Amino acid sequence: MPPAEVLRTLGNKYSAEILEATDEPQSAQGLSEELDIPIATCYRRIDELTEHDLLELHDNILSDDRRRIKVYRRNVDEITVDFSGELSVAVEERSEVTNKLDEAWRTLSES
Repeated sequence: MPPAEVLRTLGNKYSAEILEATDEPQSAQGLSEELDIPIATCYRRIDELTEHDLLELHDNILSDDRRRIKVYRRNVDEITVDFSGELSVAVEERSEVTNKLDEAWRTLSES
């Protein structure tokens, strides 16, 4: 993805807050309430972040009232911007080990 697009996406209001809050899987409703973001705006930011591979659909869980709820988790651990020469943005994705540990913990907590 071009560096300017990454910066544009991150520069949108609430994008950085959503990424920070999704270290653990969160629903759009949960993010909206936790971060005090209007729900429609929250869904738009989730779509943008997902489209740019900064956020991922983690799971489709069943709520207490038996509805399917999508939960999202950030797909990156670090983003570095370098302005010293030509603009560059380095995106460090979540490690496979981190993802596997998260999955193992989720499986154990559901048991």
